[in-house]
Amino acid sequence: MIDQSQDSPHSLKSVVILAICQALFNSGLALTFIAASLVSISMLGDDLTFVTAPVTMMLGGIAAGTLPGAYLMQAWGRKAGFFYSALLGTFGSALCAYAITIDSFALFNVGVLCFGLYAGVGQQYRFAAADASPAHFKERSISLVIAMGVVGAFVGPASVLWTKSMPGMVGYEGAFWVLAIFCIAAAIIVLGINIPKPVESDDPGRPLSEIVRLPKFIVAFVTAMLGFAVMNLLMTATPITMRVISFDDVEIADVIQWHIVGMFAPGFFTGFLMKRYGVVSIVLVGCVFFLLAILISLGGTDYIHFLVSLTLIGIGWNFAFTGGTILVTEVHTPSEQARVQGFNDFIIFTGLAITSLSSGIIYHFFGWMWLNIMALPFILGITLSALWLRSVRRQQQSAA
Repeated sequence: MIDQSQDSPHSLKSVVILAICQALFNSGLALTFIAASLVSISMLGDDLTFVTAPVTMMLGGIAAGTLPGAYLMQAWGRKAGFFYSALLGTFGSALCAYAITIDSFALFNVGVLCFGLYAGVGQQYRFAAADASPAHFKERSISLVIAMGVVGAFVGPASVLWTKSMPGMVGYEGAFWVLAIFCIAAAIIVLGINIPKPVESDDPGRPLSEIVRLPKFIVAFVTAMLGFAVMNLLMTATPITMRVISFDDVEIADVIQWHIVGMFAPGFFTGFLMKRYGVVSIVLVGCVFFLLAILISLGGTDYIHFLVSLTLIGIGWNFAFTGGTILVTEVHTPSEQARVQGFNDFIIFTGLAITSLSSGIIYHFFGWMWLNIMALPFILGITLSALWLRSVRRQQQSAA
């Protein structure tokens, strides 16, 4: 278990450091989502069937890195896990840059996979914030760390634009050298956190099969996974769709930028809203944002349609993902933490890898409209699961 007796200044310092690492991490994610798609288009030419393959490789790396990362941090501590994974991300970023210089799509995908493995561990900055915080501040710590990803909304897209035509470099090579800088900076900065290594416990905890049947875990999982799926289906295909329609790099970067603002800026107050109104209520509000986004996206393919729709999808994702994260932290004991958090993220990001690859295939064969329509059942799934949890809680209160 984690020693919760750590003093408040140390707790605050660790949360601030994790927030900085989250900002660097999300800057790298935003950069990769944009640059990897544009590199794919330039390498593949007219056949765009597998144009989302690099993003899929990144998400596959995230899925593959979640469980090993969780167990590594259980054994060695949060600091070691974040440090070594960030070094792997640095190597993968450099490999991407090199692959661009020799025009190797296969090697580029390997590099993106390595960055994804780091990202699988980096996704747990939010869980580390919960470990570092006193119980009464947990929701706000998680929310604030997630919120610092808003930095990536500006730094990531700007980095792609600033470096795409650097002297002496192939197009977009510079972006991945910047990505390597983000990773190595996170590796160095995270050495300052002060989260005690989990103390060995004789309690083996409940079987995972028992935990995953709890209503709270089911809703946490469904909310986070389907919320990510809605976002991923549309965000992955947006740079490709806009480029095919002939929007330029600046317009594409602007749309992704404001999408990421929508994803993370609400985090500065999402924790407060969930504390006051309840997790379920805010998740349901997120579903309303998702639905509005789909309706606007189906209304046309002008710049404003992409901009407003992707921003609203970001806000909906924030409410769903933050709610899912908070619910996950409430279902496990300290001895069960690695298994539950690792399993949760593994399943979520495996699903994301599938939706990412599917996004490119659906877009290639059916078009942008059908991608939006495909997101509607996911929104319905989040809504029904949240309402079910509310019903279960009311029944439990009545019984009590």
